Amino acid sequence: MVTFQNTQVLLLAMVLLAACLAKLTIRERVAEAPDHVHGVPVPAGLAGLAALRRSRGLNVGLGLGEGVLGLALLVTSQFSVRLATTLAFAAATWVVGELRVRRPDAGCGCFGGLSAKRVGRRSVARALLFTGAGIASLGAPMAGLDVLRDEHTQVGPVLILELALFAALSPELRELLDRRSRARGLGRPEAPCERRRSPMSETYAALYDSAAWLEHENAVASAVPLDVWREGCWRFVVFPARRDGRDFEIVFAVSTAERGRAVRAALVPARMPTAV
Repeated sequence: MVTFQNTQVLLLAMVLLAACLAKLTIRERVAEAPDHVHGVPVPAGLAGLAALRRSRGLNVGLGLGEGVLGLALLVTSQFSVRLATTLAFAAATWVVGELRVRRPDAGCGCFGGLSAKRVGRRSVARALLFTGAGIASLGAPMAGLDVLRDEHTQVGPVLILELALFAALSPELRELLDRRSRARGLGRPEAPCERRRSPMSETYAALYDSAAWLEHENAVASAVPLDVWREGCWRFVVFPARRDGRDFEIVFAVSTAERGRAVRAALVPARMPTAV
């Protein structure tokens, strides 16, 4: 148990220092945040949250704060440092969860410009695991550097396993590899989702293979959509639906991104025919 607790101190220190380095050195591409997502106006509070997250000054400040916490975890075993780290990750978990639910167009900025893409389940799960690691580290008896110096601690296997899990839950790793490939002249840059050509066949393939379609498939009343249009990085497909004896319309929003396409759905009341 003590070995596991000490490992969490090292893990969190490494993550915080990596996040600090990424925020200070890798800028996010400048882009205007849309006022509407899925055709719905973005609440002022969430729009402000996204604007703050894109602020270079705020990112530098957060990066420096994360760097200070990471270094403190390495040099001291003070409970206050562990508590501050746990609270920071708990707050980050809340922010990431809110962005995923309310702002699917916005990245979390967790690792600077590497985290510019939409927030997915992996990012939320990663934040939850780091919060759990923070809670586990509260009782660790040793500082990070002391753990490394102590030849009797067997933190290596546990740390390697957790770092592998961290890598698997981090979409930023692929973005970093893509950036390095582009810097070497290898591969091609990914086209911006709002400008890339996205044929309907691609949209339907992503839609029919999605969890959102499987959830609502039995309610869809016709294979022919009522309406189709594109807005920014999304294509919207509307199908008639019937559920519990009532008529509805299911609006599917299908991402036009080149990779990692998301599909979301909303059930809305059927539109009444307009009298002539």
